[in-house]
Amino acid sequence: MHLRLMAAFCVLMWPHAGTAQTDTNDSASKPAVTPATISPRNTQPRARDLGVPFDGIPGSLNAITDVAGVEVGYKTLISGEGRLVVGKGPVRTGVTAILPRGKQGTQSVFAAYFAGNGNGDMTGTHWIEESGLLETPILITNTGSVGVVRDAAVAWMVQQKRPGEFWYPVSAETADVPLNDIKGQHVTTQDTWDALNSAADGLPLEGNVGGGTGMICNGFKGGTGTSSRRLSAAEGGYTVGVLVQCNYGGSEQLRVAGIAVAREMKLQEPCVEKLLDPPVVYWWNGTPAPVCDAKVATTADGVRAPEQGSIIVIVATDAPLTPDQLKRLARRVSVGLGRVGAIEGDESGDIFLAFSTANVGADEGNSAQPPFNYPNATIQRMQSWKMDAMFSAVVQATEEAVINTIVAAKTMVGADYWTIPALPHDQLQQVLRKHGLLRP
Repeated sequence: MHLRLMAAFCVLMWPHAGTAQTDTNDSASKPAVTPATISPRNTQPRARDLGVPFDGIPGSLNAITDVAGVEVGYKTLISGEGRLVVGKGPVRTGVTAILPRGKQGTQSVFAAYFAGNGNGDMTGTHWIEESGLLETPILITNTGSVGVVRDAAVAWMVQQKRPGEFWYPVSAETADVPLNDIKGQHVTTQDTWDALNSAADGLPLEGNVGGGTGMICNGFKGGTGTSSRRLSAAEGGYTVGVLVQCNYGGSEQLRVAGIAVAREMKLQEPCVEKLLDPPVVYWWNGTPAPVCDAKVATTADGVRAPEQGSIIVIVATDAPLTPDQLKRLARRVSVGLGRVGAIEGDESGDIFLAFSTANVGADEGNSAQPPFNYPNATIQRMQSWKMDAMFSAVVQATEEAVINTIVAAKTMVGADYWTIPALPHDQLQQVLRKHGLLRP
């Protein structure tokens, strides 16, 4: 996603516990094993902890990892401060890795993708569209690092002795300017390996982590978020999990529980932590940005033009869906985003991928191994008239994953001391309470 931005940012951030920290050394010759960055007891606040109401019943973790076998890993890069110097920093970026069958799983999954608006990038989708198969991990990073992350995934699969002569890894992006030195391309092969090797089950961290480290979402600090839904026994008892990397929109369009919450908050215009010479100016009128008032919450609106940004959404399920049905699931992500106010604007890259962990071994695609005398596969397929419950689950989990993102994300101070604020939890609760929507 290419953005028209008037400044680049440096960030100051409190890293999440267990998050892999800055590592710009790319001299390693093989994928080193790093500690997991997933905590089974995520102590970060989530939207439900604040009393935000949602439809549907979540899984036990309320995360994409509620789908059995799915693992998530991160590498978070944070270094430097001050004015942007391309190639030096500041660095506020990373990599998120999603492994549909975990690190030990080598078999393909049925998959499909859909673009709500295509001003973005997700590699590997031509083969997914052609074959209905996903044979690789899913990686999400910043726009400038899609290529190195994609190539690193190939090297990792070679080291892991994955079957197949070649692969088309999925590497997706959102643009973490102005917080990160995106043109400096600081994400390395080793960073990607670290994210892959750290993948684990349990509750993933949210907010300023992995590929989401430097993102802005709905006028506040954004990043990574997740949620899930569990269908009733009568509906099949299946699980749908969603993970988002959220980097789009402004606060005026944000909806929480159907309420345009930011319009009822006391927010100051975009501001800087410190003044520089020459001063930082607003891109729309050229006037200097003021120093932030520490006693007043801020908004990131105006830091970039309206509707600039992107969102990547990954949908996982254990329901026995074929690629055409997974395409239908991916399309319903747009409905979930609409519930939080998204319009999928012209300058946004809104790209969604859905996969199913059912039907193991049905088709290995390019990863199939000789001898090639297998009998035809017998697969399960959900009847179309059962799909409405799946659609509802995707819509609900997408909505909650976006709100979880901005609830978890922390304020960042960027290059030239621009400040990208966290969503003010107290004001969010006040607005919902005023409308009789805050849950105890």
